[in-house]
Amino acid sequence: MKILQPITVKQVLTEQTKKTIADKYHQEIRQLEKEIQQLKFEEKKQLKNHSSHTKIQQDFRKEVTNRLDKLKTIEFQLAQLHILPLGTEMKDQDVLSIVDIQIGDNWEQAKKSIIVKDGVIIDIR
Repeated sequence: MKILQPITVKQVLTEQTKKTIADKYHQEIRQLEKEIQQLKFEEKKQLKNHSSHTKIQQDFRKEVTNRLDKLKTIEFQLAQLHILPLGTEMKDQDVLSIVDIQIGDNWEQAKKSIIVKDGVIIDIR
């Protein structure tokens, strides 16, 4: 029988992957800051055109707060990235794989993970 099973892909932390991940985090931070500025601009624009100021302000503040929370999370992840030693295995993503299983197979052995270092698969566990 064939089933779809999630497989964890882990990255081995190297200088190159550290830089790539940090660049991705910095890009996400810039995008969130841009979205916050755009929301503030849209809020001012909406306040000029509508009479229900409190509802508009609440909605925009909620969106800005959501983005600020995401921003804090990314900044925390970035700080943690700098602390991690090289060689650490970090979870990157989960992918689906087709796995052939039979009666009597050990279920624990069917679970696998893929280890990637600088874009090259170095191990399948």
